[in-house]
Amino acid sequence: MIFYLDASSLVKLYVAETGSDRIKRVSEQAAVISTSKIAYAEVRAAFARKQKEGAFPLRGLRKIVEELNRDWESYFAIEITDGLIRLAGDLAEKHLLRGFDSIHLASAIHLKDRTRSETYFSSADRRLNESAETEGLVLI
Repeated sequence: MIFYLDASSLVKLYVAETGSDRIKRVSEQAAVISTSKIAYAEVRAAFARKQKEGAFPLRGLRKIVEELNRDWESYFAIEITDGLIRLAGDLAEKHLLRGFDSIHLASAIHLKDRTRSETYFSSADRRLNESAETEGLVLI
């Protein structure tokens, strides 16, 4: 199984949130876990925000970042190319998505098209999930 996680779902692998258990379970079953290269910066920003809001101490932030850095090399990170950005623009317009959401959707579609395999998709964003399903991705 190919499992594409946007940044909101990737965070759930490292920080206990609603849905974390489900994302971890599916990730353990996946042959490939994929995301966009932009997810790294998004996830790091989410971790920092959570730490500043008191979700965990600075020491906890450092540990989570270490875990992400260790795991990052095992993720299939989709490169941001001119073609992918143009597809993201088209998808943003078609589905009224925010910019990074459209990049995640374009990345997942690119992955599905290149592998010609059923690609499972996860996001915490309802509109992005609906758009992914419309575009032929399987929702988790």
